[in-house]
Amino acid sequence: MTARSVRSSVSYHAGQAAELRVAADYERRGFAIAHRRWRGAGGEIDLIARDGEDLVFIEVKKSTRFDMAAARISQRQIDRICASAAAFLGSEPRGQLTNVRFDVALVDGSGAVQIIENAFGTA
Repeated sequence: MTARSVRSSVSYHAGQAAELRVAADYERRGFAIAHRRWRGAGGEIDLIARDGEDLVFIEVKKSTRFDMAAARISQRQIDRICASAAAFLGSEPRGQLTNVRFDVALVDGSGAVQIIENAFGTA
């Protein structure tokens, strides 16, 4: 195994662990996790949670510090997440009229979680 493949594997597993931690945080607060790593036309959405009839699309970012994790979100990625969310809403009973928000969940090196609700602005 090369050094690069080891780093890639470690990053993959760290990302999965971060997503599990974030999912547990949302569940603890009464949300139901509807999907993990849902893949749509625009790309992948890390977590999709339900709050009654409302949906929360969650992007999980992990780094050694919260500010470093937040800095890893690009406009291009936001656009892809929004495109995938629009595709997902096509299968919802209320379609594009479904109440949604886009959260970013930051996970630092110690595993602490910081949630930024409605991180992309009004959806």
